[in-house]
Amino acid sequence: MNSSEIKKTIASDLLKIKAVFLRPEQPFIWASGIKSPIYCDNRLTLSDVDVRGDVEMALAQIIREYYPQCESVMGTSTAGIAHAAIVATILGLPMGYVRAAAKDHGRSNQIEGRCEPGTKVVVIEDLISTAGSCVDVCEALREAGAEVLGIASIFTYGMKKADARLKEHELVNHSASDYDTLLQVAAEQGYIREEQIPALIAFRNDPSDESWIGK
Repeated sequence: MNSSEIKKTIASDLLKIKAVFLRPEQPFIWASGIKSPIYCDNRLTLSDVDVRGDVEMALAQIIREYYPQCESVMGTSTAGIAHAAIVATILGLPMGYVRAAAKDHGRSNQIEGRCEPGTKVVVIEDLISTAGSCVDVCEALREAGAEVLGIASIFTYGMKKADARLKEHELVNHSASDYDTLLQVAAEQGYIREEQIPALIAFRNDPSDESWIGK
């Protein structure tokens, strides 16, 4: 499958297993306080064998296509760990993960697994929203001497804040699926109405603008 077909497959998978909910009439409240018409829980992909297979093969293909020099796969803690392990197995590569902060006991590790200076790594993330936590992981790896080739994620909202943050830190992300594709598939499959798409796109373009609520 080409990248467009993969994005549609993953979007359909996420909707099918209810890893993604679209609810413009009754917004979700994110931890940041942002009112959102979408909630995404990609951890559910691990519980469905077929969907898990689609996701891991998509992530592996991203690495093969965009990061062929990859020498090690690093998951974000905690959601990216299992995906990184499976993808690393598919590709026959070493794997590790990065904690949000260094442990306060033992060897005080933040990076778990071997990461020698100069190692070319790809970070596996489940969801890119504002990209803050993912950038922190990449910077921790850089401080340890790794060469971060980029990020492979399951899903991205494509928010301007995330794009700007990634650009600021000279990072690139490739996702197995994205918000625009999800909306297209959701409309085709009857999860939302076609006429709701412009309001849902407006949220993505400016989360502080709540004019989309109820539309």
